[in-house]
Amino acid sequence: MTEEEILQHLQELLTPRRRQLFEQVLTNRTNFFTVATQDVYQLHNTSAVIRSCDVFGIQNIHVIEERMPKRIDKEIAMGAQKWVDVQRYSATKDCLHTLRKKGYRIVATSPHEDAVMLDDFDISTPAAFFFGTEREGLSQEILEEADSTLKIPMVGFTESLNISVSAAIILQSVTEKMRRSNLPWRLSAAEKFQIELAWTKKTIKNSDQIIERFHNS
Repeated sequence: MTEEEILQHLQELLTPRRRQLFEQVLTNRTNFFTVATQDVYQLHNTSAVIRSCDVFGIQNIHVIEERMPKRIDKEIAMGAQKWVDVQRYSATKDCLHTLRKKGYRIVATSPHEDAVMLDDFDISTPAAFFFGTEREGLSQEILEEADSTLKIPMVGFTESLNISVSAAIILQSVTEKMRRSNLPWRLSAAEKFQIELAWTKKTIKNSDQIIERFHNS
């Protein structure tokens, strides 16, 4: 039994509206940009960043839990963890290594560094945007490894934004520019297939048992 046959069988249990929604969302999904969070203290902030990834079409988020391992807050994420792939790391160096191996630029976000303004950010090559803790920001390890540093222009007394707000602002800006460009930002057919299969399994109750019965039929 092939994965194609499994997906076709499971899709018969979905409503036409759900199948159309999957197709529509996948058309706008991307791995051209990705997000990484490092030791975020407030659990709901990580969950809110996951939700922003879903809203702006980012398929993968990388969560570093070196000092503060925590579970994802399902209520705050509002189910977004079903649709966004969460990669978890117990060491910052492992996350950096993985992203570089995949061809991403490491982009540190910080209001205090000599950074590129958001409107001037070059979107021409894949980038991983790193967001740090609420209290301390990103670690020195990431700041030293970063290919560039990015900041949101601010003109008030407050020096920084909440991490989830910063992530939403940055993702909205870069994905809007990306979609207006001629860059190869869309998922491949193989990527779409694997994501659609995973989403379909998550959507259908007892999908594992259904697949097993189909396999034995």
